[in-house]
Amino acid sequence: MKSTSKTIRWGIIGCGDVTEVKSGPAYQNTNGFEIVAVMRRDAAKAADYAKRHGISKWYSNADELIADDEVDAVYIATPPDSHREYALKVAAIGKPCCVEKPMAPSYAESLEVYEAFKEKKLPLFVAYYRRSLPRFLAVKKWLDDKKIGDVRHIRWMLTKDPSEVDLSGAYNWRTDVKVAPGGYFDDLASHGLDLFIYYLGDISQANGISLNQQGLYTAKDAITGTWLHENGITGEATWNFGCDRREDLVEIYGSKGKISFSVFGEDDIILENGDGLQKEFIEHPKHVQQFHVENLAKDLFQNIEHPSTGKTALHGSWVMDSILGTI
Repeated sequence: MKSTSKTIRWGIIGCGDVTEVKSGPAYQNTNGFEIVAVMRRDAAKAADYAKRHGISKWYSNADELIADDEVDAVYIATPPDSHREYALKVAAIGKPCCVEKPMAPSYAESLEVYEAFKEKKLPLFVAYYRRSLPRFLAVKKWLDDKKIGDVRHIRWMLTKDPSEVDLSGAYNWRTDVKVAPGGYFDDLASHGLDLFIYYLGDISQANGISLNQQGLYTAKDAITGTWLHENGITGEATWNFGCDRREDLVEIYGSKGKISFSVFGEDDIILENGDGLQKEFIEHPKHVQQFHVENLAKDLFQNIEHPSTGKTALHGSWVMDSILGTI
């Protein structure tokens, strides 16, 4: 859908921490975009956010923001358990939408959202912004240029120690089984798996083991998965959130070399092949969703397809539920 308007006016539902630096300013800095309204259930916090960011309107009711005639498109930045509810309302009223990742807590809910926008031929995006970051695009170029030959296997190890919140038993939506059944897996693994699909193509099979080892919260905290890409590349990963250290290492093995990098760190990306060892450091922008949001503008104004759509995110949801054994 190509916009005929010179400016697309966005409304944000859920102006919490993720929108303060990562995403909100990116919408304000992108040519052709303007944030005209924000919503948070806490009216005082919504008003404060609007004042600090120079936004003209604020709401404490999402329905009012969605129905606002001055809001052309909606960015949903709430916890995942409310994504489906709000996204379906945006689709019903006929506006483009960008949803924070994951699209919904389950594949079934994600499919419902995807089909609602598809039926009305409305743009639907999901904020897997790593598909647009230069650091990860450099890895993609190495792969596309066959720097390690034919890719054979990808492996990811992601561990972290329990946080003070985890140990205290205080409420955290990220570890509430009703909001995020996979716990931190839902919040963190989704980024990496989505990236691997972007690099290596869709996945035809995925399986896993998932359990709660620590008993600190209701969601899962230990997951191991294996998968097969449609082109025959194999994959494996372990996500464990009860270890004594933080580790984040992706290794892509090819017929002529190996690529190593982290999903969440900003350390060097590393290429090892017959030419030797090559390291590159590529810094993220201050507002990490800047390139993702600029690609939204290219899609909506120029019909240049965004790398992270409802369709790509839906496939990632299927992979994650397959690993968790819920479908």
